[in-house]
Amino acid sequence: MVDLKWSELPFGYIKTNYNVRAYFKNGNWSKLEITDKEHIDIHMAATCLHYGQEAFEGMKAYRGKDGKIRLFRWEENWKRLQNSANGILMEPVPKDLFFEMLKTVVLKNEEFIPPYGTGASLYIRPLLFGSGVRVGVKPADEYTFLIFVTPVGPYFKEGFKPVKIAIIRDSDRAAPLGTGTLKVGGNYAASLRGGERVHAEGYGAPMYLDAIEKKYIDEIGAANFFAIKDGTYITPKSSSILPSITNKSLIQLVEHLGYKAERRPVREDELSGFEEVGACGTAAIISPIGEIKDLDSGEVYKYCPDGKPGPISTKLYETLLAIQYGDMEDPFGWVTFLD
Repeated sequence: MVDLKWSELPFGYIKTNYNVRAYFKNGNWSKLEITDKEHIDIHMAATCLHYGQEAFEGMKAYRGKDGKIRLFRWEENWKRLQNSANGILMEPVPKDLFFEMLKTVVLKNEEFIPPYGTGASLYIRPLLFGSGVRVGVKPADEYTFLIFVTPVGPYFKEGFKPVKIAIIRDSDRAAPLGTGTLKVGGNYAASLRGGERVHAEGYGAPMYLDAIEKKYIDEIGAANFFAIKDGTYITPKSSSILPSITNKSLIQLVEHLGYKAERRPVREDELSGFEEVGACGTAAIISPIGEIKDLDSGEVYKYCPDGKPGPISTKLYETLLAIQYGDMEDPFGWVTFLD
């Protein structure tokens, strides 16, 4: 039996029993391999190390009140990994192999799926990288795909409570027509400097503006941005934003609940007129934002005057969570059961 304080878990790595791997060589994918090893044997000239041929996904498995194990929109993660692979010329993982490995790694580590009601879940990390040898800049001819899992608590230690973020202009996460729409490691490496800067000033995450004019909102660290105004859910449209599966789900959910949704360019100067703002993604689901500070001008935008998340953000968060854990009917067919 796993002895963990489930309700006190951080968002971090905890060793589990197994991970699964498959290899693309000589034009074919291998069968999956189950291993308890945490390390990878990789050639020093692998393209992932030198030329950034690497992409990953973030997913979760949930244990419902009925004890059943649920996956949330796994096909969307597979599609996004396909897009990332094609974007940096890696070999895409076939859908049937992706699901076989996904199901295997979750069930092999079933004892690490947190119990219902603890606020924790099983985080799933699929990883695809170029393991073939290249010294010149060109795509690899061999690839490795693996999936590991780890039980996690809330991404932000505050949980579903307002966080503070800061606008920065001295670094960019991604450029238009670059890799911003792909879930590749280079985007996250580019965000580290901005993240560390705002953390040092007491803020949870950086808000990145567009790389050209610095007028439009792009992303909140590794999450998508959204705002609420006059019963409308507003989220940025940009050629450098990663398409969040959580955000995509929230847009459908908003309309299902009778609100409106808009995906459009969102100017920074609109921040003063929004009723609620937040960040969304797999790790945190929704992080309501209570304060945004422009580190250059010093201007501060405040939300959540009573210290609590806004009503529409709260309704979206609770409804999406209820679907993921099986506390309410899934009207969209988002949930896949594993047994």
